[in-house]
Amino acid sequence: QVQLVESGGGLVQAGGSLRLSCAASGRTFSWYAMGWFRQAPGKEREFVASIGLSGSSTSYADSVKGRFTISRDHAKNMAYLQMNSLKPEDTAVYYCAAEYYTRWVQNPQVLNDYWGQGTQVTVSS
Repeated sequence: QVQLVESGGGLVQAGGSLRLSCAASGRTFSWYAMGWFRQAPGKEREFVASIGLSGSSTSYADSVKGRFTISRDHAKNMAYLQMNSLKPEDTAVYYCAAEYYTRWVQNPQVLNDYWGQGTQVTVSS
């Protein structure tokens, strides 16, 4: 069992930065790939980024490539999303997600095993 709690959301001006954190509990955290999704008002939830066990394998949505960076710290049971050059269209509720690694490698943009409650990110123009 893995429980996920996001933090770090807030209000930022366009061009600014935010760092989201995802705290994971459960001794099996090390066997799960981690990722971030987002959902804007009136839109479906969409994939943002994911990271494998070692941190060397990552996947990003085209819309955030070059601006967002995903990372993880096994010692702290944490995953992070560094968001730079934020745009108003990045405004959404951001969710942390986890997927057992052997399934994640089949499709790095699918993470369904566990979800956090979400954290709001608002980017003003």
